[in-house]
Amino acid sequence: MRLFQLLFRASPAALLLVLCLQLGSNKAQENTPRIMIMDFQLSRAEDEKQEVTADLSVKTELKECMVVKAYLNSNVHIESGFNFKYTACLCEENPRHFFWDFKTSSNASIAAVVDIVRELGICPDNDAVIPIRANRFYTVKTLRAA
Repeated sequence: MRLFQLLFRASPAALLLVLCLQLGSNKAQENTPRIMIMDFQLSRAEDEKQEVTADLSVKTELKECMVVKAYLNSNVHIESGFNFKYTACLCEENPRHFFWDFKTSSNASIAAVVDIVRELGICPDNDAVIPIRANRFYTVKTLRAA
């Protein structure tokens, strides 16, 4: 009960200060650059003999470059080009596009995974960074077999 009495005694200046601090902290969070922005698309096969194309576009809002390794994972076994892993340098001004072609005759949940790795010789001048918070990003799509 005493806490409520203290709350009602707060001066308007103190309440205004709390409101300003709250609004200021929310605005600061909005200006944080996104580490990884992913767009993952799956083409739809017309029949079992056609290939499915997985298209992954990645970009970053960070000013520094980073080395990324992109690959696909699935809940069912899929052969052929599905197993390829790509390694590239990702910079703000240089987004990357990765493609995989594969065949499947069953429904599958397919995850496009991008790992930020420590690898030399990929980015110019070896100026790649590794974010502290997260090193793995993924997105999942469901593939329906024809």
